[in-house]
Amino acid sequence: MTLISSSASRLVYTTEGGRACPRCRRPVAACTCSQAAPPHAAGPVRVLLQSKGRGGKSVTLVQGLPLVGEALNALARQLRTACGSGGTVKAGVVEVQGDHCERVLAELQRVGYRAKRAGG
Repeated sequence: MTLISSSASRLVYTTEGGRACPRCRRPVAACTCSQAAPPHAAGPVRVLLQSKGRGGKSVTLVQGLPLVGEALNALARQLRTACGSGGTVKAGVVEVQGDHCERVLAELQRVGYRAKRAGG
């Protein structure tokens, strides 16, 4: 009888479920750990202005939101509406077209997030 040590039986790759949440190891579609966390549970949300690599156009970035999926898209829509501007969500970062840092900070604080201005 051969015993397999716990380090040898560690799963390295699987095609079941697609991408997995790094915290709970569930599929991203079934993950509820980020949605259940209250806004103040995570660190502060960072709001910064970036124009590098964008042809001189300014974009307001919101990083560190503890949301995923549809909840993140809904908050991004709310921020874009408050600023009267377009934007998108890429890799968990909300992008709002233009220099709207102060409006985004005010809207995030009104919703209940601890938001800080980052970068110059």
